Amino acid sequence: MSRRVVITGLGAITPIGNSVDDFYAGIKEGRIGLDNISKFDTSDFRVKIAAEVKDFAPENYMDKKAARRMEPFCQYAVAAAGEAIKDSGLDIEKEDPFMVGCAIASGVGSLQLFEKEHTRQLEKGGDKVAPLFIPMFISNMAAGNVSITYGLKGKNINVVTACASGTNSVGEAFRTIQYGDADVMLAGGSEASITPMGIAGFSSLNALSVSEDKSRCSIPFDKDRNGFVMGEGAAILVLEELEHARKRGAKIYAEVVGYGCSADAYHITSPDETGEGAARAMLNACNDAGVSTDDIDYINAHGTSTHHNDLFETKAIKLTFGEHAYDIMINSTKSMIGHLLGAAGAIELVTCAKELEDGFVHATVGLKETEEEMDLDYCKESRNADIQYALSNSFGFGGHNACVLLKKWS
Repeated sequence: MSRRVVITGLGAITPIGNSVDDFYAGIKEGRIGLDNISKFDTSDFRVKIAAEVKDFAPENYMDKKAARRMEPFCQYAVAAAGEAIKDSGLDIEKEDPFMVGCAIASGVGSLQLFEKEHTRQLEKGGDKVAPLFIPMFISNMAAGNVSITYGLKGKNINVVTACASGTNSVGEAFRTIQYGDADVMLAGGSEASITPMGIAGFSSLNALSVSEDKSRCSIPFDKDRNGFVMGEGAAILVLEELEHARKRGAKIYAEVVGYGCSADAYHITSPDETGEGAARAMLNACNDAGVSTDDIDYINAHGTSTHHNDLFETKAIKLTFGEHAYDIMINSTKSMIGHLLGAAGAIELVTCAKELEDGFVHATVGLKETEEEMDLDYCKESRNADIQYALSNSFGFGGHNACVLLKKWS
């Protein structure tokens, strides 16, 4: 029989707050973390707005020397992991280090370092590229640095499935504990891709919003949506085997009860227009938890604010839940913090855990009017609600679909 897994700690670095408390206060207020890009000159770019992390000082979270050998995506991960460990009350020195691991995703790694060292190579030659270019650039180093910083010697993985990476990482950590390979896992994602090439690349795909109105830029499920807004940050959850958590008297936010995946096998960027692949992932998560689809009362949607995602995700929800789809509260955290790519699913699961604990469902901020086919309850306004189950959806380029199901802890 597989072991039960609970969430005992949370950490976050986000565009609306550099702690879980600040982030969640922003969520409840409907605070929008979108603003004009400050990291580089956007004069020659169609896209002007992103959701940047603000006022982040790495020396407040880690040794200065160590920070100099980490790119922002690693710094964010180490900072969020530190908060999550502290929040959980874990004393790592008292744990078997080989039974404490991490599954921390980054979909991209350090684009800014790649850009910098590529310029150096072109201007000064190949022998002048920084010796630590590769180990600082590659996407697994968020997990690597968290492991090194906090002495975690258990399973250490980085799942890269584009925008599903954070959700897959939490799901794989859940499985790891279920089957006895670890007692504790730090799980989540980190991303810092607001760079010229990052914005240019997604802009060339026509995937990013070109609106310059911060309140009408990331508007999931709205009929006027025209692309997602790039976000950045990190979110880490401490997942723990239930009896291990009980023995040390840990606070429990929620129970992880289901994990479902599938592939669209359809197109490298577009979701399957039938919603069939996403529907199967949601159904798999419900089946894994042993709950009826009629029991699901809340979905934190992938909800990117692109035309295809929001329409096809709606179709997938209807395909999965039938008439019950009209009774489910659906929202998108991306309406406030943009799309954190490989960290998106992780911060959305932090949101779900807090909402389950708090009895609250946030608004899809900026949503005014939907299309005819999109007729579900997308939460134009926040509300108090005693939700029992929170399903979090993430779908990535390449057709990767991942869903994690949380249950209220009582």
